[in-house]
Amino acid sequence: MKKLITLGLSLLSLNTFAQQPYVSKVWVADNKNGTYKNPVLYADYSDPDACRVGDDYYLIASSFDGVPGLPILHSKDLVNWTLIGHALKRQPPFDHFSKTQHGNGVWAPAIRYHNGEFYIYYPDPDFGIYVVKSKNINGPWTEPIMVEAGKGLIDPCPLWDNDGKVYLVHAFAGSRAGIKSIVVVKRLDATGTKVLDGGVMVFDGHDQDPTLEGPKFYKRNGYYYIFAPAGGVGTGWQLALRSKNVYGPYERKVVMDQGSTTINGPHQGAWVTTQTGEDWFLHFQDLEAYGRVVHLQPMKWVNDWPVMGVDKDGDGKGEPVTTYKKPNVGKTYPVQTPVESDEFNSTTIGLQWQWQANPKPFWAFPGNGYMRLFSGMVPDSAKNMWFVPNVLMQKFPAPEFTATVKLDFKPRLAGEKTGLIVMGSDYAFVGLTKKEDGIYLSYVVCNKAEGGKPEQEKVIGKISGSTTYLRVQISKGAKCSFSYSEDGKQYMAAGEVFSAVPGRWIGAKVGLFCTRTTVTNDAGFADIDWFRVE
Repeated sequence: MKKLITLGLSLLSLNTFAQQPYVSKVWVADNKNGTYKNPVLYADYSDPDACRVGDDYYLIASSFDGVPGLPILHSKDLVNWTLIGHALKRQPPFDHFSKTQHGNGVWAPAIRYHNGEFYIYYPDPDFGIYVVKSKNINGPWTEPIMVEAGKGLIDPCPLWDNDGKVYLVHAFAGSRAGIKSIVVVKRLDATGTKVLDGGVMVFDGHDQDPTLEGPKFYKRNGYYYIFAPAGGVGTGWQLALRSKNVYGPYERKVVMDQGSTTINGPHQGAWVTTQTGEDWFLHFQDLEAYGRVVHLQPMKWVNDWPVMGVDKDGDGKGEPVTTYKKPNVGKTYPVQTPVESDEFNSTTIGLQWQWQANPKPFWAFPGNGYMRLFSGMVPDSAKNMWFVPNVLMQKFPAPEFTATVKLDFKPRLAGEKTGLIVMGSDYAFVGLTKKEDGIYLSYVVCNKAEGGKPEQEKVIGKISGSTTYLRVQISKGAKCSFSYSEDGKQYMAAGEVFSAVPGRWIGAKVGLFCTRTTVTNDAGFADIDWFRVE
């Protein structure tokens, strides 16, 4: 816990302090000179969708098995974003998601604001398409309502037409449905919560657009538009489809690809229009261990076709920008970024943290300047940490950063463990283990964790006190160097450099755990004093 105030501060200065926006020490997209750099979010906010309500922009993203799910970010200018909440506190079916479900859960969602209410549609490829609703972006959100049950129904997006009819476009996951690369349009009821028909296939991408998915539905100047990515996450392009009839036939045009840039697979996202009439497009780029980071592109309309990014040769197809003039939203707003560091001064867990499964209420208790992680029982079926639900993690926030944690470990039983972990389908951690004769520090690597391979442990030695500082330094290429300290000043290397790798459809994450393998009626714990990203 960091001392936030001194006794001499007045109430006024306290309020001023509390209102200071968080600014990352490792990645800021706002160049503070009227321009910005991409990515505007150097973090794994995969499959972004966004909408504007008044002067406020809201962005959501896939969360897969991370809980809480459906993160909601807010911006005033499309460049400076903050994480303000989650629309999904726990993931249904609750028992199913009490176990780790890597790569399953919330796939590409869509957010819309209609008649004074927010709608978020999201697919679970194993169960169907859901919607959650709220009159306030901060909630409370409804429990998920099943719009259509079925395996392989993915990437839904609604459209309220001028005549009062409501439509839903979606795609298919080949892994579950046995078909893919097509999009269908279905009717929804007036409440937007129930599909009314079997739908019409409006576009087949097999000839030119393999892995067509992630459709977003719009209407402009009498045309229905479906914006959709194709070609795969790392190598694809952005399509626009248009028709005067909601059921087609739809004309096709590639409106953005990598071009001469280093920004691979630029696609899948959201068209937004500012208060001043400018058009912009938010999309992702797949950066493997760093996840799918979010870029912002200028957009314009030419002959009723969108052009995203910069069209250098005039063919109507754009390529991404690296730096550009900030959107004109009528005002200038302060620099701010999503929060990464945590002093654990709040009585609620910070929004940046997610569990690997639906949490039990006794895993973590924040408050009084620290967060107490009780040791959770490792499932009998867990071959390694990949299968352990009570791992609390956050996204990588930049290409290079250092994460340090100060903790006090108070185990009761031999076999209790705590540590600082970098998790992907391979993982590594520096941690503490209670043994019969004391607490030992070790460095652990697990390659091919997803396949159930065992950990390789290097025991470093016995520690003298309960307070320990654990650190991981991430350098370019997601190279991770772990270290430890007993005084917070002198750090010793823990082992060989570890190369972080993605998880299942997500980037690597960094975080904390406290586990045990023995049944008890009173578990030990780790008190996390702070977690700092610099």
